[in-house]
Amino acid sequence: MTVKLRLVRMGKKKQPTYRIIAADARSPRDGRFIEIIGYYEPRSDPSVIRIDSEKAEKWLNCGAQPTDPVRKLLKIKGLGASATESVE
Repeated sequence: MTVKLRLVRMGKKKQPTYRIIAADARSPRDGRFIEIIGYYEPRSDPSVIRIDSEKAEKWLNCGAQPTDPVRKLLKIKGLGASATESVE
């Protein structure tokens, strides 16, 4: 089973917030997921990024592949630098 760290859109129309989740790569964007890792609120000023570093490191060490937006958020928070760079 390939696990991806990706964003799931939440919130109202034109007011998005996102969950950062670990999910099977075959599941749809808003479908079944394994675990919630954090939240991203881009409309706040400044935007809010909350990531549980222990969960993120656990999934990255298990071989989960972050999508490009999640990789950027992890880099901003200073998490998983070695794990995300080895993937690129």
